[in-house]
Amino acid sequence: MTPRTDPAVERVALSAYSIPTDAPEADGTYAWDKTVLVVVEAAAGSRTGLGYTYADAATARLAADLLAPVIHGRDSFDVPAAWVAMTKAVRNLGRPGVAAMAVSAVDSALWDLKAKLLGQPLVRLLGAARPAAPVYGSGGFTSYPVPKLREQLAGWAGQGIPRVKMKVGTHPDEDLDRVRAARQAVGDGVELFVDANGAYSRKQALAFADRYAGLGVVWFEEPVSSDDLDGLRLIRDRGPTGMDIAAGEYGYNPTYFRRMLAAGAVDVLQADASRCLGVTGFLRAAALCEAFGLPLSAHCAPALHLHPCCAVTADFRHLEYFHDHARIEAMLFDGAARPACGALHPDLSRPGMGLEFKRQDAERFKVWTSV
Repeated sequence: MTPRTDPAVERVALSAYSIPTDAPEADGTYAWDKTVLVVVEAAAGSRTGLGYTYADAATARLAADLLAPVIHGRDSFDVPAAWVAMTKAVRNLGRPGVAAMAVSAVDSALWDLKAKLLGQPLVRLLGAARPAAPVYGSGGFTSYPVPKLREQLAGWAGQGIPRVKMKVGTHPDEDLDRVRAARQAVGDGVELFVDANGAYSRKQALAFADRYAGLGVVWFEEPVSSDDLDGLRLIRDRGPTGMDIAAGEYGYNPTYFRRMLAAGAVDVLQADASRCLGVTGFLRAAALCEAFGLPLSAHCAPALHLHPCCAVTADFRHLEYFHDHARIEAMLFDGAARPACGALHPDLSRPGMGLEFKRQDAERFKVWTSV
């Protein structure tokens, strides 16, 4: 048998782009007016893999300084070996946070590269479990005036997306009126989700859960801090029937997800491949969900998640079609899927994740590059 000679990783380029939001955005605990996109391009043979995360320019610098040398020259097909090497390389920096997001972006680029070298869409390389990923429209920021809130949520419903999410928690005294306005805007046939981003106390969250249930809310995300596993478990146990308690978007490694699941803290686990150590980490989170018998939902970065979401064998619930990220991906990535019939469908005619970076379009937003 002839020994396999797969292309080695020849080049790793990092860049960061600061993109202003189209309006002020805020949730229950944070406000922002820009989003930083960190892009990884890993080349081998005649192909370039694309990966990314939403983080900060510091994440790009860390990946360029520490991770690019780790994967340079490695067999481009041995993505798990590269993942292990990268997670070891960041040990002394602290693996959660910026380091995990840097690993996430590089890992996703390596999976995209491998699929492109094989001339296959990533979902075929991973193995498809479903033809499409159901989505929910997500935005409804607390910084939006009520007319804009209604317009955005009703717009997704009008596109055939049967579930939408809004933010709550910045001004609790206004939350019920805003949720009532959202329900009126989307009608009774659309599932309504709320996300407090940990803004409420335990007793506040319990009280709001009952009131939100009366308005047909079926998903309560981070009613208390995601670090408060006992509090999440309390809301889950005592909350209304038919309302899912969800959290996990700030999970950076499998250990975090295992602890959350073992604590019985959530009805649905959220995982984010742009934070939780890439496609490799996302698949591990899905395996934990399967082991604990709970559903999985993907957080944000819809174009990055589409192929992995179609491949997981866990009980997959849905993918967050987050306004800010969907806008950026449509602007800067050729091939970013748009919702159809309430779901995103991978383009099986395109290799890898099906994305090509629009470098010229992104140039005006660039704040840092390694080349």
